[in-house]
Amino acid sequence: MKKYFWLVLVANVLLLVLMQRGWVWGEQARKDKPSLNEGKVQVLLGQKMVPPVIKSTSTPLNLRLSLNAPPPDIEEPICLEWGDFSGADLKLATAKLSNMKLGNKLEKRQIDQVIRYWVYMPPQKNKAGVERKIAQLKDRNVNEYFVIQEAGSWRNAISLGVFKTQEAAEKFLEYLRTKDVRTARVGARVGKQKATTFVFNDIDPEIEAGLISLNAEFAGGELRSVQCEH
Repeated sequence: MKKYFWLVLVANVLLLVLMQRGWVWGEQARKDKPSLNEGKVQVLLGQKMVPPVIKSTSTPLNLRLSLNAPPPDIEEPICLEWGDFSGADLKLATAKLSNMKLGNKLEKRQIDQVIRYWVYMPPQKNKAGVERKIAQLKDRNVNEYFVIQEAGSWRNAISLGVFKTQEAAEKFLEYLRTKDVRTARVGARVGKQKATTFVFNDIDPEIEAGLISLNAEFAGGELRSVQCEH
């Protein structure tokens, strides 16, 4: 029994020494354990570390900015009045607007026009003088006129246009000068007459530009912006 005891003891001591030196199971364990690749480690250490890409489920920034952005400015509707017209100017303005085919964007309003200024030719001595002046006007393609026939200091005067403002009257006088009408004058006059104003509702900038251009053809016309009625 003692012999076997000492044999087992010696074997255990020998096995312990071998294991401490890396032999037997220790050597095999080192072979089975995957080794680190030193070359690859050096390369990785020399490269710039790139953070991992993390997929986000949140709304992209540009979309969030678009969603949070204020609504675009809404263009204000354009509403205008054009007037005041009577006589030949009313007929011509009506014809011009008819060609623009504005439909329900256009309406007409009749008003009492207060007359403060007029463009006229001074009173003639007699009927023959009146007829001579009328013939001269027709030769110059001026067909809108009115002969004052009431008794008084203005009898046989020839009215060429009536206006609310002196500026409009002066503008019309300049127009007559281009037609070589030399004896016409601007004067003050108080009275009323029926006139027509055109109202344009909710029009676009293109129509507005067309009306501005059209207004330049009428010496007594006034195009003005007004509050839209809804």
